[in-house]
Amino acid sequence: MRKPLIFITNDDGIKAPGLRALIEAVKGLGEIVVVAPENGMSGMSHALTVSTILRLKEVAKEEDYIEFYCTGTPVDCVKLGGHKAITRKPDLIVSGINHGSNSSINVIYSGTMAAAIEGAIQGIPSIGFSLLDHSENADFSLAIEYARKIAIKVLAEGLPAFTCLNVNFPKNHKNEVKGIKVCRQAMADWDDEYVETLDPHHHKYFWLTGEFANSDMAEDTDEWALSNNYISIVPVHTDYTNHKVINQLKSFEL
Repeated sequence: MRKPLIFITNDDGIKAPGLRALIEAVKGLGEIVVVAPENGMSGMSHALTVSTILRLKEVAKEEDYIEFYCTGTPVDCVKLGGHKAITRKPDLIVSGINHGSNSSINVIYSGTMAAAIEGAIQGIPSIGFSLLDHSENADFSLAIEYARKIAIKVLAEGLPAFTCLNVNFPKNHKNEVKGIKVCRQAMADWDDEYVETLDPHHHKYFWLTGEFANSDMAEDTDEWALSNNYISIVPVHTDYTNHKVINQLKSFEL
């Protein structure tokens, strides 16, 4: 029997420590193909490159392992890599491990999760992994341990059609983590602020900043799970339809 093919990507770029941690997590589970952005692509969501060229460069190769960087977005990595870096459909796509949480509304903006969602669109079991720690020196030991366990589970059992997993790890030592919670996305938002300043030529420019605002701390949410030292797993579906309100909107039909 041939080994499973595991496709790895991220949005923090080819040099990110979180990517190296994810490679370590799935090492030995099958053939590994890495296609990651050349540079950081955080916050790119499901962006595609359509007006400029893309490049794909091989940077490492050994038995059962090959690594490329792509000049595009995380979704470009999945799409271009799927056409040009591999010769068969992956058995699993894993994305991350992101430096920083992708819980709650962050799933909408996340390049890490967009790569996993793209995998789900293509019918490939896919998982996005994130650690609630932005530090370059973050401790990924807990994430490596549990990412491997979750990857093994998904390789063995698969996932429902058009569904991927959004996995977030709390910033805690592994001895403090209580376990895993399968939960829903908290209904939170960002209180955005654009800081205005002047460049040396006295032209205005802006930096996006802001505070994460969450009033939804029900015990079935990812935010509650992370705040209480659990690893959160949210199943994410590619169908954006709000099925509950279809009948309410029937009056719109002409």
